Amino acid sequence: MSFEKKLTLLGIELPPPPKPVATYVPAVRVGDLLFLSGVVPFRNGKLALEGKLGEDLTVEQGYEAARIALLNALSIARSEIGTLDRVKRVVRLVGYVASAEGFVQQPAVINGASDLLVKIFEDAGRHARVAVGAAELPLNSPIELEFILQVI
Repeated sequence: MSFEKKLTLLGIELPPPPKPVATYVPAVRVGDLLFLSGVVPFRNGKLALEGKLGEDLTVEQGYEAARIALLNALSIARSEIGTLDRVKRVVRLVGYVASAEGFVQQPAVINGASDLLVKIFEDAGRHARVAVGAAELPLNSPIELEFILQVI
Protein backbone atom coordinates (compact mmCIF):
# COMPACT_ATOMS: atom_id res chain seq x y z
CA MET A 1 0.00 0.00 0.00
CA SER A 2 1.11 3.52 -0.78
CA PHE A 3 2.37 5.54 2.19
CA GLU A 4 0.24 8.46 1.05
CA LYS A 5 -2.85 6.21 1.12
CA LYS A 6 -1.80 4.95 4.55
CA LEU A 7 -1.88 8.54 5.85
CA THR A 8 -5.43 8.88 4.54
CA LEU A 9 -6.49 5.58 6.11
CA LEU A 10 -5.05 6.72 9.44
CA GLY A 11 -6.92 10.02 9.14
CA ILE A 12 -3.68 12.01 9.10
CA GLU A 13 -3.40 15.26 7.19
CA LEU A 14 0.08 16.74 7.09
CA PRO A 15 0.42 20.42 7.95
CA PRO A 16 2.19 22.85 5.63
CA PRO A 17 5.97 22.51 6.02
CA PRO A 18 7.25 24.87 8.72
CA LYS A 19 9.56 27.67 7.67
CA PRO A 20 13.14 27.74 9.01
CA VAL A 21 13.57 30.00 12.04
CA ALA A 22 17.30 30.63 11.45
CA THR A 23 19.97 30.31 8.76
CA TYR A 24 19.58 26.74 7.52
CA VAL A 25 17.62 24.73 4.99
CA PRO A 26 14.93 22.26 6.12
CA ALA A 27 16.48 19.32 4.25
CA VAL A 28 19.48 18.32 2.19
CA ARG A 29 19.55 15.38 -0.22
CA VAL A 30 22.80 13.54 -0.85
CA GLY A 31 22.41 10.58 -3.21
CA ASP A 32 19.54 8.47 -1.93
CA LEU A 33 19.63 9.98 1.59
CA LEU A 34 17.49 12.89 2.74
CA PHE A 35 18.77 14.62 5.88
CA LEU A 36 16.16 16.68 7.72
CA SER A 37 17.19 19.56 9.96
CA GLY A 38 15.86 19.72 13.50
CA VAL A 39 12.07 19.93 13.61
CA VAL A 40 10.06 21.18 16.58
CA PRO A 41 6.33 20.79 17.33
CA PHE A 42 4.99 23.81 15.45
CA ARG A 43 1.29 24.13 14.83
CA ASN A 44 0.07 27.12 12.83
CA GLY A 45 3.46 28.82 13.05
CA LYS A 46 3.97 28.57 16.82
CA LEU A 47 4.91 25.88 19.31
CA ALA A 48 2.01 23.60 20.20
CA LEU A 49 3.66 22.85 23.57
CA GLU A 50 6.49 24.55 25.44
CA GLY A 51 8.71 23.76 28.40
CA LYS A 52 10.67 20.95 29.96
CA LEU A 53 9.60 17.39 30.47
CA GLY A 54 9.38 16.45 34.11
CA GLU A 55 8.80 20.07 35.11
CA ASP A 56 6.27 21.75 32.81
CA LEU A 57 5.05 18.76 30.78
CA THR A 58 4.15 15.12 31.34
CA VAL A 59 5.48 12.18 29.36
CA GLU A 60 2.12 12.01 27.57
CA GLN A 61 2.38 15.66 26.52
CA GLY A 62 5.94 15.07 25.34
CA TYR A 63 4.76 12.03 23.36
CA GLU A 64 2.19 14.26 21.62
CA ALA A 65 4.84 16.94 20.97
CA ALA A 66 7.03 14.30 19.29
CA ARG A 67 4.07 13.20 17.17
CA ILE A 68 3.38 16.80 16.07
CA ALA A 69 7.06 17.35 15.21
CA LEU A 70 7.05 14.12 13.21
CA LEU A 71 4.10 15.32 11.11
CA ASN A 72 6.02 18.54 10.41
CA ALA A 73 9.09 16.51 9.42
CA LEU A 74 7.05 14.34 7.06
CA SER A 75 5.59 17.49 5.52
CA ILE A 76 9.12 18.78 4.89
CA ALA A 77 10.13 15.44 3.38
CA ARG A 78 7.09 15.44 1.10
CA SER A 79 7.86 18.98 -0.05
CA GLU A 80 11.44 17.93 -0.88
CA ILE A 81 10.71 14.67 -2.74
CA GLY A 82 7.16 15.23 -3.99
CA THR A 83 5.47 12.28 -2.31
CA LEU A 84 6.07 10.08 0.73
CA ASP A 85 5.77 7.10 -1.61
CA ARG A 86 9.40 7.82 -2.52
CA VAL A 87 10.53 6.97 1.02
CA LYS A 88 12.31 3.63 0.90
CA ARG A 89 13.27 3.50 4.58
CA VAL A 90 13.47 5.61 7.70
CA VAL A 91 17.16 5.20 8.50
CA ARG A 92 17.69 7.17 11.71
CA LEU A 93 15.79 9.35 14.13
CA VAL A 94 17.45 11.53 16.75
CA GLY A 95 15.18 12.98 19.40
CA TYR A 96 16.21 15.70 21.82
CA VAL A 97 14.05 16.18 24.90
CA ALA A 98 14.21 19.34 27.02
CA SER A 99 14.49 17.68 30.41
CA ALA A 100 14.20 18.86 33.99
CA GLU A 101 16.84 17.60 36.39
CA GLY A 102 16.24 13.94 37.11
CA PHE A 103 13.95 13.32 34.12
CA VAL A 104 15.00 10.04 32.49
CA GLN A 105 12.05 9.04 30.30
CA GLN A 106 13.35 10.49 27.03
CA PRO A 107 12.77 7.20 25.13
CA ALA A 108 9.07 7.18 26.14
CA VAL A 109 8.69 10.75 24.85
CA ILE A 110 10.38 10.08 21.49
CA ASN A 111 8.17 7.00 21.06
CA GLY A 112 5.54 9.54 19.97
CA ALA A 113 7.49 9.87 16.73
CA SER A 114 8.76 6.29 16.48
CA ASP A 115 5.35 4.68 17.01
CA LEU A 116 3.79 6.82 14.29
CA LEU A 117 6.65 6.13 11.86
CA VAL A 118 6.01 2.40 12.21
CA LYS A 119 2.23 2.89 11.79
CA ILE A 120 2.73 4.79 8.55
CA PHE A 121 5.74 3.06 7.00
CA GLU A 122 5.44 -0.36 8.70
CA ASP A 123 8.76 -2.28 8.44
CA ALA A 124 10.31 0.56 6.39
CA GLY A 125 9.59 2.82 9.37
CA ARG A 126 11.66 0.79 11.84
CA HIS A 127 14.75 2.88 12.43
CA ALA A 128 17.95 3.36 14.37
CA ARG A 129 17.35 5.92 17.10
CA VAL A 130 18.87 8.14 19.73
CA ALA A 131 16.78 9.79 22.48
CA VAL A 132 18.70 12.24 24.63
CA GLY A 133 17.97 14.82 27.28
CA ALA A 134 18.90 18.45 26.76
CA ALA A 135 19.03 21.34 29.21
CA GLU A 136 17.37 23.74 26.75
CA LEU A 137 16.03 23.58 23.21
CA PRO A 138 15.34 26.40 20.73
CA LEU A 139 12.32 28.62 21.42
CA ASN A 140 11.56 26.69 24.64
CA SER A 141 10.53 23.66 22.58
CA PRO A 142 10.05 20.48 24.60
CA ILE A 143 11.45 18.27 21.83
CA GLU A 144 13.38 18.48 18.59
CA LEU A 145 13.67 15.70 16.01
CA GLU A 146 16.11 15.11 13.18
CA PHE A 147 15.85 12.37 10.55
CA ILE A 148 17.69 10.56 7.86
CA LEU A 149 15.47 8.98 5.20
CA GLN A 150 16.47 6.73 2.33
CA VAL A 151 14.54 7.84 -0.75
CA ILE A 152 14.13 6.74 -4.37
